[in-house]
Amino acid sequence: NYNLSWLENLLYRYVLIPQTKKALLQQKEDYSWTDSRPNWGPGRIDPFNPVKFNTLKLPKDNTIGNSDMMPLWNQKMHKGFALHWDGLETSLTETVQTGAIGDGATKKSLPVADLQRVEDFIQELPPPKYPFAIDEQVAAKGSQIFANTCASCHAFGGERTGTVIPVEEVGTDRHRLDMWTQEGADTYNHFGDGYPWDFKNLRKTNGYVSVSLDGLWLRAPYLHNGSVPSLQDLLEKPENRPQVFYRGYDVYDPKKVGFITEGDEAKAIGFKYDTTVTANSNQGHIYGTDLSDENKKALIEYLKTL
Repeated sequence: NYNLSWLENLLYRYVLIPQTKKALLQQKEDYSWTDSRPNWGPGRIDPFNPVKFNTLKLPKDNTIGNSDMMPLWNQKMHKGFALHWDGLETSLTETVQTGAIGDGATKKSLPVADLQRVEDFIQELPPPKYPFAIDEQVAAKGSQIFANTCASCHAFGGERTGTVIPVEEVGTDRHRLDMWTQEGADTYNHFGDGYPWDFKNLRKTNGYVSVSLDGLWLRAPYLHNGSVPSLQDLLEKPENRPQVFYRGYDVYDPKKVGFITEGDEAKAIGFKYDTTVTANSNQGHIYGTDLSDENKKALIEYLKTL
């Protein structure tokens, strides 16, 4: 408890409290568009609609950008890769800076020097190592399967790794892709005009990036919208993948390679993810689904080592 002075009483009553109330009501109005969108749930966000509507002042549309948060580690190995799920950026510096703007920095307050330290840190931050036992013999077999089935799109040095794969080919939910527009890219590229920092690499694409798989074991749930609970599920045909599960429970399943998403504890703690909800589809990425059960097991064992 604190006894305010007469001056502090006046300041709180007539300035601080009214201005705080005004700002909160304005924020409620600015983000009212989220009321008509599906809930993100833990570990997900709509990363660019808030920027489109509130920062760039573009007209509100009906798009849904809900997607998983991408890992930041090991960025030195990602040099030259397209960035964000849809490859809308090609500059790591700009990605870090636009991330700060998306979280509330303004043109005048953008902490460029601090953000450079963030960029330096994530360049060198190593991917986390798988903490459980690995069957090295089975993983060795899986390595060959990976080389023949997955490496061209997902291994460092693969001809398509870090490039944008057309959405018609990969077949995953296109809402995140459609959320970002050419108008958004053009407007954002002029956002910093007149400032020492500037943006020029934002763009519109027609697909999703074939990401490298370093630290893959910790990235569950999978696909850009987090719609597939585990690697085991990802290697199933879409119709055989879980339709409803609970994400946000932090107990790991080494066998399936993902977090536990079923059972009373997962249900009590987690967020109910329903793949029939708009933008939550678990379709697409059918690569590897035709492998035998034995080869799938070997491939998963190898993927633990990445």
